[in-house]
Formats: sequence, structure tokens, C-alpha cells
Amino acid sequence: MKYTEVMFTVTPLSETATDIVAALTAEIGFESFVPAENGVLGYIRAEEYDEDSLAAVLTDFPMPDTTVTFTTAPMEDKDWNEEWEKNFFEPIVVDGRCVVHNTFHKDCPKADYDIVINPQMAFGTGHHQTTRLVMSFLLDADLKGLNILDMGCGTGILAILASMRGVAHADAVDIDQWCADNTKDNLLLNAISNIDVFCGDAALLANMGPYDVVIANINRNILVADMPSYVDRMNAGGRIFFSGFYEPDLVIIKARAEELGLQYVSHRVDNDWTAAEFVRLP
Repeated sequence: MKYTEVMFTVTPLSETATDIVAALTAEIGFESFVPAENGVLGYIRAEEYDEDSLAAVLTDFPMPDTTVTFTTAPMEDKDWNEEWEKNFFEPIVVDGRCVVHNTFHKDCPKADYDIVINPQMAFGTGHHQTTRLVMSFLLDADLKGLNILDMGCGTGILAILASMRGVAHADAVDIDQWCADNTKDNLLLNAISNIDVFCGDAALLANMGPYDVVIANINRNILVADMPSYVDRMNAGGRIFFSGFYEPDLVIIKARAEELGLQYVSHRVDNDWTAAEFVRLP
């Protein structure tokens, strides 16, 4: 599979700015990101790359004192697992209770939950703050015997952790077929059999569920737009975990959630990225 590599040069350079670049470009098909000296490298399948769409999504960048420029280069086919091993994907430990690693990692830290992820080109290794924040919520939640939905599943890491935490069944959904396929691969790696994977968007949910727990780690705009579909498939008293947005956007998420009969419970923040828990009122 051919990929296009895009070098995003960010001035002045900051982790927040490169995170925003990744969040914006993920919406138009970029699948993986690697930190670079002056910004961040992004990767997209060559047939999906559209320079006009990229320029449009970076227009009016939300940090007014920051500029983002980009250059592109075609890439030869590579063994992406080898690239991750050499350059980026290192084992992580979440809250001292869950370790995430690849098959090539040796002498990994010991934890209550051990997740093996073959990231390929999909987003969701547990390194990003939004993923870790939701994992932290799941580690503290009583999930035994529940039915859950993981929207925007990426590598499937959140659904996999939920399965390990005792859920009865999970549905994992992603709009990208590559992510759906990667999730299926990761289910096999972790010997998980109680998760079904679907490729599509919130329109799929009409005939799915109902769910006791919904996980939606995407971005603010999609969360707000698709929230009615999530809530419609939730049982009364069910919980929903939102992530993929910044702390100042929590007021927007709260307002929409309350309109739909959700009650705010709590939120957690990591470097301004935020995850929040809500419950559906009876």
C-alpha cells in the first residue's frame, strides 16, 4: 500500500499545536503521526491525499499566533511494524494497572491488564492523552456484564481493555476500513472473542444496541453532531465517556449533553486534552 508523507512545520513549535494538527488532519484521512524536529510527520494513503482538502482544513488554525506549513513526499512500501519498533511505539503503562505494548517488546512492565497492539498505521496506541484518559476512566469503572459501544475505535484498544475488565459484549465502530481491520487483528492478538467490529459512522447505530456504556473518543465537532445517535442507543442509567477535545470545549459538550438528557458526572484533563463522563437520566 502506497502512502504519502506530509511534513507539517509548526511555528512556534508546541505539543498542543502538533496535537491540533493531528486532530484536524485525521478528519480527512491521515492515519498516523510521528513527532519531528520542527513539527510532526503525517501519513495518508496516497490515493486519498488531496492537497486542497489539506489546505482547507488548516485554514484559520485555531491557535492565532501559530503558523503551519506543509510539504509532501511519496513513500516506498515499508514494513510499518518495523518502523514503529525503530522510531516511535514504546510500551506504556496507564495508572500503574495496564501495560500496552507490541509483540516485539521484551521485558515489559507487569500490570493487571496486558494489551498487545499491532498499530500498523492506525491511531490509538495509548500514547495520546485522549486514549489514556478514557483508559483511566475504564480502569475505575465497574464494567462486568455490561454491553458497550466503542465509537471511533482506531486500534480497538479501548474495547479490548473493556473486554478485559469483564464486559459481556462490545461493538467497535470506525469510519475507516483500515482501522476496522486493524482492530480485528488486535482482537486476535489478545484472544478477545466478545467484540464485533463494524466499518461505518453513527448511521449504523439505528439497529444496534442498546448499550450500558458508550465510548466516543473522536473530536468535538463529531461528538456534538452524532451525540443524539449515541444517546438513542443507551439504556437509562447508562454511562458515556467522551474524549478528543480540549478543556475549554467541555462547556459545549456539556450543553449538548444536557439537551439530550445526559447528566455530567466528572472529567479528567491531561495537557488540556479532556475526557468526560456523563450518565443518561431515567
